[in-house]
Amino acid sequence: MFPFDIKPEAAAKELNAYYKQLSAGMKTLSELGPISEGISGKEAVYEEDKVVLYHYTPRVEKPHGIPVLVIYALVNRPYVADMQEDRSLIRGLLDQGLDVYIIDWGYPDASDRYQELDDHINGYVRHCVDFICARYDLPSINILGICQGGTFSICFTSLYPEKVKNLVTVVTPVDFHGGKNVLGSWGKDLDVDLIVDGMGNVAGDLLNFTFLSMSPYRLTGQKYLDMIPVLEDPVGLMNFLRMEKWIFDSPDQPGETFRQFVKDFFQDNKLIKGEVRIGGKRVDMKNITMPVFNVFATKDHLVPPPASQALGKYSNSKDYSEFPFKGGHIGIFTSGRSMAEVPPAIATWVKAHG
Repeated sequence: MFPFDIKPEAAAKELNAYYKQLSAGMKTLSELGPISEGISGKEAVYEEDKVVLYHYTPRVEKPHGIPVLVIYALVNRPYVADMQEDRSLIRGLLDQGLDVYIIDWGYPDASDRYQELDDHINGYVRHCVDFICARYDLPSINILGICQGGTFSICFTSLYPEKVKNLVTVVTPVDFHGGKNVLGSWGKDLDVDLIVDGMGNVAGDLLNFTFLSMSPYRLTGQKYLDMIPVLEDPVGLMNFLRMEKWIFDSPDQPGETFRQFVKDFFQDNKLIKGEVRIGGKRVDMKNITMPVFNVFATKDHLVPPPASQALGKYSNSKDYSEFPFKGGHIGIFTSGRSMAEVPPAIATWVKAHG
């Protein structure tokens, strides 16, 4: 006796429909063309080593007078914030009248193994901020940090508060031991010295496998079964493939940067203790006195809300506010509801603090 009541006729019918969908999907795939990396127009305005600063083409006649610099994580690529026309944080900010720049970290290679957080924060980020300030003849600009890029933004703002007009953070870890933090728990016992000493740069594929293993069935099996019904829909299939391309587009991590970030942030939680030192300078979040807008996802499996909300406790801003998005870490960039809520909220807040 089988545990399931499966009738041969029904199984054959289902398999036949399945193969028809696959056949139609092959035809759709052959006609799709290249998969884009971001949909908003942009121009490279500053380059240093492998880092490129892009300026997005404004979508209103007179953008807001103080530009916004987006700082993304070293893990994966920043075009997740600009995936498709109706689901793009960048496009939403541009449509709301903001003037937007973004840092693209590029693809580190063996020559970047010894880059440290000092090179990223006191080097690349500071140089990009100085470039934008000089371009607009401004003493300070707005900074919007995403995920690890938000942590970088907090560090930069703590070290150079005079260069930051307003700080916006999106799904940003602050208290790396806060909440039910699975990634933080894994990081506590990681032998990072063995990894970096043995590998040099840390392979992006290794990190990507780590993220996928946090929800293995859903991220490595179920989503491909769920994809079958969209095989005959060119638009839906292209959207799926854009996300797949982004997920597996994982740059290697500079070894010394990875070593310091894991030890200081994940293992020792030094950011909230005021003990992180970058280029000999201490990162003190009490230096963050400017207005702060913290956007977090209530169902975030990578950065649980308490890990992000700690920014309100440890910064010294008298104008701190939060925006909880009812979704997950990636959904905050790719869901339709997010596009209706998050860009308008950020833009309204930024313009109100201009």
